[in-house]
Formats: sequence, structure tokens, C-alpha cells
Amino acid sequence: MPRYDYRCRACGSTFELSRPMAEASAPATCPDGHDDTVKLLSTVAMTGGAAAPPQAGGGCCGGGCCG
Repeated sequence: MPRYDYRCRACGSTFELSRPMAEASAPATCPDGHDDTVKLLSTVAMTGGAAAPPQAGGGCCGGGCCG
């Protein structure tokens, strides 16, 4: 089940809830009972698995300036 991060505007605490994706936009109440919360943007880092194949030319601009 996905986990979503929230911040309470009343007390400033940050908390996490596990809920179905169908309820992702439903209001959340902070653990201290405040209703004025906002869902935070979360990023997911994926590691492991197969490495990407090496790129010819390399560098940020194709290798022309950053050898």
C-alpha cells in the first residue's frame, strides 16, 4: 500500500499515512488532531538492478567541452 507524507499547518509536525491510491487526495488529520494538513511531494529513489549501458561522447554536452 502506498505511503504518503503530510505536514500539519497548525503544529508543523510531519507524518506519514499508508492508504490506498484511491484515497490519495482524501483529507488527513495529524496525530495531534489538527485538520489543517497538506500532502507533501515525495520522491522515490530506485537503486540496484542492471547498470545503464555506457554512452558514447559522454559529458553534459556530448563531450565537446568537458572531456
